[in-house]
This record gives sequence, structure tokens and C-alpha cells, in this order.
Amino acid sequence: MHLTQFSDYAMRTVLYLASRGDGDRLASVEEISRAYRISRHHLVRVAQTLTELGIVTAQRGRGGGLKLAKAPSEVNVGWLVRRTEPNFHIVECFRPETNTCPIASACGLKGALIRAREAFLAVLDEYTLEQFLTTRSEMVALFDAALKAEPPTPTEPEAESKPEAD
Repeated sequence: MHLTQFSDYAMRTVLYLASRGDGDRLASVEEISRAYRISRHHLVRVAQTLTELGIVTAQRGRGGGLKLAKAPSEVNVGWLVRRTEPNFHIVECFRPETNTCPIASACGLKGALIRAREAFLAVLDEYTLEQFLTTRSEMVALFDAALKAEPPTPTEPEAESKPEAD
């Protein structure tokens, strides 16, 4: 399985907010992008989606930022990944309208891949965001160090945008 960069950034954002959050503390998109050394531009879109999903609340303007709208124990990881991924078409034959594989009707691989996809998502369904915060103090220390470090030379790869779901 491969998650899009959009889902990766969504998970990183909620982990950051959960690890830094003390209820009222807001974190700016700029702060999160600096902590992870990822594109601010792409993180804005992720923050917008997380806000639309009700996972994050956003306060605009000077002193504004993001914070979790739910307790970390209420954020199911599988649920979040399902809503930030455009689809789970692992191979071409998962999309009948674009499938050109001549053996699709006789091939057993599709069934195995469907089972693998469902198992992948079932494992993620077992976790809430809270379960990834067992090393919160270590995470905060690493974020603080990253925020104090010099930013890297801007050579970041172009991030994947969130394609439309089927």
C-alpha cells in the first residue's frame, strides 16, 4: 500500500497538534510546515480538509492557527485515512472503466489485493491518534529542535495534490 502525500501530511498535522496541544494552544500552518520541513502551500490544503472533516478547528487572523477539535482518543486513524485518500485502487483492474488488462476476468490477484487492502485498513481502524502519543515528550523535543534548526535549502519535491475521489 502507498498513501498519498496528502494523507501523510494530514496524519503529520494531527500528530503535531495532538502532541503540542494543551487545549487552547494554536499552531500555525507555518509552524507545522517548519517543524516537519514540508511545503506550507500543500499543508494549507490539508488543514482546510481537516477542518471540513471536523478534526481540526481553525482560527483566522493574527494569532490564529489550528488545534484539534476532538480529543486524540476520538480520532480513528483508519477513518481519517479513508477520508484523505482519493481511492484505494491498488492496481488498474480495480477500476473497470479504465481497466485494459486482458486477464482481469480470470486473474486471482485482484481478490488477494482486495483482501490485503481490507486488512491494511482494518489494522488502521484499531488505532486512535492517542495511541501514537506515548512518546509525546520526545516528539515535542524533536519538534522544538526542528523549529530551532536552520531551514534546509529549498529543494523539496513537488507534493501530490489530493485527487478527486471516485
